[in-house]
Amino acid sequence: MDEPVAPSGRDVYSVGRLNREARMLLESGLGVVWVQAEVSNFSRPASGHWYFSLKDRDAQLRCAMFRQRNMLARFTPREGQLVLARGRVSLYEPRGDYQLLIDQLEDAGAGALQRAYEELRARLAAEGLFAIERKRALPVAPARIGVITSPTGAAIRDILHVLAQRFPAAAVLIYPVPVQGVAAAPAIAAALDLASERAECDVLILARGGGSLEDLWAFNDERVARALARCTLPVVAGIGHETDVTIADFVADVRAPTPTAAAQLVVPDRRVWLQRLAQLALRFGTAMRRKLADDAAQLRARHQRLQRAHPGARLTQHAQRLDELELRLRRALDAQLRAAAASLQPLSGRLSAAWTRALTAAGARVELAARALHTVSPLATLDRGFAIVVHAAGGALIRSAADVSVGADIETRLADGVLTARVTGKRESGGRGS
Repeated sequence: MDEPVAPSGRDVYSVGRLNREARMLLESGLGVVWVQAEVSNFSRPASGHWYFSLKDRDAQLRCAMFRQRNMLARFTPREGQLVLARGRVSLYEPRGDYQLLIDQLEDAGAGALQRAYEELRARLAAEGLFAIERKRALPVAPARIGVITSPTGAAIRDILHVLAQRFPAAAVLIYPVPVQGVAAAPAIAAALDLASERAECDVLILARGGGSLEDLWAFNDERVARALARCTLPVVAGIGHETDVTIADFVADVRAPTPTAAAQLVVPDRRVWLQRLAQLALRFGTAMRRKLADDAAQLRARHQRLQRAHPGARLTQHAQRLDELELRLRRALDAQLRAAAASLQPLSGRLSAAWTRALTAAGARVELAARALHTVSPLATLDRGFAIVVHAAGGALIRSAADVSVGADIETRLADGVLTARVTGKRESGGRGS
């Protein structure tokens, strides 16, 4: 299009010239600027360039981010997302549109969250919530495992699958909570307090699948961090992917890179245990067989020693020796008796006659003595109506009334029996002879 003809003394701009000079003034006057606003009307044509608007409550700004720049961006903007854009103010000459040519784009929300994350982490670390000395060891073989997570997410399915494969003997108790959104943090903190109060489990797993910083923000909440710190049960945090690190990971007793890894940490592998048990059983069996063989050998040796030193064996030998001596003695006695009988035979008659006379005389004396003894025997006295009184306990003879006390048990021996009596009273005379 031809340049307009200017009246004398006037500098008349064409539209193209005006837009071109306006663009040059904008680009040279403002330079590089940072703008924070929400994304609107995002489009990406086949060229790969990005076109969208940035808006806030007061105004909106057209933006362009060319392909060679947006290839370096860490995310693709979405409608309504709060971003922080760095670029140069320019003007699109064909339409006269004022615009921002962006060369760097950041998630403004993530930036604010990151700052809040760093501030909270520093504060809680200063309080000692991340200290190694407060970390508790995990049980070797938990009987019951508590899982705090969403009951419908992929994380709980992965956890249950791993627990069933590795250690099916452990029971699982699920504390269902939302893991995203404004209600997630208070629900998670309440579940931790409930599990700690009930003490139904040996260990807890706090888990959630992967997501953006905003998705995982509930696990960066101070309420969750303090609930983890006051929980009386050991807690394993398995949140997000391996590169995701939350405040909950620092406070928990153990951090696992994923929910699946958390499940692997809290239980032993039954295959390893079974293999170890088989090895121990083999070693135990071998040791027992060796021990039994050693004991059997010692028992045989001691049995042989006992047989050699047994008193019965010695008695048998002594008995045999005694029998031999007895036979020799009998033979010697027999020989002596035979010799004596031969020498004493002439005296036998004389001895027999003398023996008969001696027995007759002795018999007469014995009979005389018996008659005399009978006359002085106490038994004869008893026959005449007298009695012998003794103490019932011990049989000591009672000669005087002073020898017995009232209430004592006594026995009275008569000629034909014994009477048992108890002294109910006594009367003493002046002396034994009176």
